[in-house]
Amino acid sequence: MSALPPENGLRLILGSASPRRRDLLAQIGVKPDDVRPPDIDETPHRGELPRAYARRIAEQKSRAVALDGGEVLLCADTTVALGRRIMGKPADAAEAARFLHLLSGRRHTVITAVAVRRGDRIWAREVETAVRMKRLSNPEVNTYLATGDWQGKAGGYAIQGPAGAFIPWINGSFTGVVGLPLSETAGLLMAAGYPLHGDFA
Repeated sequence: MSALPPENGLRLILGSASPRRRDLLAQIGVKPDDVRPPDIDETPHRGELPRAYARRIAEQKSRAVALDGGEVLLCADTTVALGRRIMGKPADAAEAARFLHLLSGRRHTVITAVAVRRGDRIWAREVETAVRMKRLSNPEVNTYLATGDWQGKAGGYAIQGPAGAFIPWINGSFTGVVGLPLSETAGLLMAAGYPLHGDFA
């Protein structure tokens, strides 16, 4: 979809309650004017592949938030994929443990889809990063679960937290694994006419 010319005075709405995404935006000098997390059903469709799922959810989130004129909305969805299997946010510690044991010693893919909406127009992109988790012992898994850091995290872990010690290798976007690929997000915001100043333009 074609880009719009930059327009000063646009208000940025973040369609996410994630403090990690706010922190990442701050790295490129962007502070949302408001936060409006949407409430949608994130259940995968039968047979849905992880990349298509992440994009659908990000775009669905972007359509679920009411906007006024002069507002640009940023939404994202991060999912962990082990092959064709979608590993979302674990419901409890037992499910988080199952996820970690499945990922232990294996490569998986973290997909973050970003959707930017202005009016009726949506710009979207998915970013995939390959991640390898070291082989985990039961004591390591139990100690990590006790931190509570797994809660609300796709795949049951967050690379920027204690689980960073489990990740010896990634190939792709680190900020995408955290939850918002900054280079691609900046490009989508500029395409929607939201100006990024200084070194980020």
